[in-house]
Parts: sequence; C-alpha cells; structure tokens
Amino acid sequence: MITVSTDKNKLDVPFIQNFLKDIYWAAPRTIEEVQIAIEASVCFGIYLNDQQIGFARVITDYVVFGYVMDVFITEEHRGKGYSSILIEKMMNEPQLQKIQLWRLGTTDAHFLYEKFGFKALAHPEKLMEKKL
Repeated sequence: MITVSTDKNKLDVPFIQNFLKDIYWAAPRTIEEVQIAIEASVCFGIYLNDQQIGFARVITDYVVFGYVMDVFITEEHRGKGYSSILIEKMMNEPQLQKIQLWRLGTTDAHFLYEKFGFKALAHPEKLMEKKL
C-alpha cells in the first residue's frame, strides 16, 4: 500500500541523506544539513507498506512562492508511477493551495513536471543566482 505523508516525524532522515549524498543536485549534504533543510520545508515522504521509498520538499512562504526540491524515488521503485503520486499529493496539499508561483529545477524529469502544469521559464533572463 502506497501512502504519502507530510509528517516530518515519519521521515527516515538517514535514508534521505544517504540517497541525496550521491545525487548531482544535492551532493555532498551532511545529515545535519539535510535535517536543517527538512525543518525549513514542507516535506513529503512516500511509503510502500510503511517503508520510505521517496521524498520531496517545498520551500515556501505559503502565499507568493514555492520551490520544489529534492524529489526522488529509490531506483528499485521507479517506473511504477510513484513520483506522480508524490507530486500530485504535493500539488494538492491544503497548506500550499495559495501559492501563486511554483518553480523547480530539473535536468531529466521535465516529462513528470509537465503533467502538473510546469513549463520552461517564460523569461529566464530575468532570473539571477548566487552559488557558493
């Protein structure tokens, strides 16, 4: 049975950190950094028979802006529609319904996010970043 929960107490932080430490967008986050990020975000754990198989989080002010981050499903559970279930739950989460602008970055999952209305930036030249 698949369930998605926003209960941070259910999250398996070592599992999340272990997955993220080798992923191009998150390496090399420490477990302490992962815990800080979880505390500062709306988090979604996805569970198969109560075992966590994926994760996603949203950084938000709950009104103007939401940024989707750290979305993953473990390798052995991919291709079964679980990431769509996770994103659908995120997009329908009651506390996030007033967000006016959603953003995310992806290298290889455009097809997934397009199903939920995401598209390429209309004016990418307006955005800036600072990376440490």
